[in-house]
Amino acid sequence: MHSDVPFFDLTTIAAATDNFSLANKLGKGGFGSVYKGVLCNGKEVAVKRLSKHSGQGIEEFKNEIVLIAKLQHRNLVRILGYCVQDEEKMLIYEYVPNKSLDSFIFNDTKRALLDWTVRFGIIYGIARGILYLHQDSRLRIIHRDLKASNVLLDASMNPKISDFGMARIFRGDQSEADTNRVVGTYGYMSPEYAMKGHFSVKSYVYSFGIILLEIITGRKNSGYCHDKYPDAINLAGHVWNLWREGKVLEIVDPSLGELYPINEVVRCIQIALSCVQDYSTDRPTMSAVVFMVGNYDAAVPSPRQPAFLLQRTSDAGDPSTSTEGAKSMNDVTCTSVQAR
Repeated sequence: MHSDVPFFDLTTIAAATDNFSLANKLGKGGFGSVYKGVLCNGKEVAVKRLSKHSGQGIEEFKNEIVLIAKLQHRNLVRILGYCVQDEEKMLIYEYVPNKSLDSFIFNDTKRALLDWTVRFGIIYGIARGILYLHQDSRLRIIHRDLKASNVLLDASMNPKISDFGMARIFRGDQSEADTNRVVGTYGYMSPEYAMKGHFSVKSYVYSFGIILLEIITGRKNSGYCHDKYPDAINLAGHVWNLWREGKVLEIVDPSLGELYPINEVVRCIQIALSCVQDYSTDRPTMSAVVFMVGNYDAAVPSPRQPAFLLQRTSDAGDPSTSTEGAKSMNDVTCTSVQAR
């Protein structure tokens, strides 16, 4: 399959996971289940076992192996091997003990464990991981399903981007492409990708902006509503309304109490709103995002009304176009939708 990635036989993996026991099951995703395993040398691993009826076929499986084998960064999950035997297809990763970001930020008890220092480190680490994918690796990688549940947290709460089964490689100077097969998760998709199948490095600047808002607020983007702002169809729309009114601190996760630097949090919200702009040309590059997050003196652009956020009037966004209403997107994984 790939000379740089070790092969594990099925017997070894079955023994490591206690025959894929329920006690060792870490979670379930769109393509199958993930199990904790312990190899005979005592090393802990995570085993992604593809469902026989999953949307990920052998090509997507090969894609994930080839991609991750070439990627080396502290904020990306590391592949240790693979298994293709009988009807089984499995990927073996480093074990990341704190599971996924969403299991913390969307849990009332666990998110209280994340003070602002930890959250800021997670934000910066995700940004650096995306920048590596877009610019600093030997390949230019477009993840296509960047979301809170695909960010894992290690024992020191360092973030690691995972799940590259849907990723695409851009060659040379390529920075955008079109597809008739839209994959990913509604709520994190940029408007040009969700509606037209057009994706680029800026599409995942948008996804990062959504994750950033979720980390700050402890709330999911999709399905969020507030009685005071019925025009806002999701979290980002609500944040935008508060931003316009100078009340944006009202949305900060209450579990942070008052123990956070107000100026830094407001700055991160401003960066997030800049990332979720309707038009990709209005979003910053990922290198600019990393610079803005990591350098307090760096200028942050003033955001305009973002995308997919409000029931929009005809004079919103680009004056040359009009939108009759807005499309609400639920947090569901989409593996095959024909772009319109």
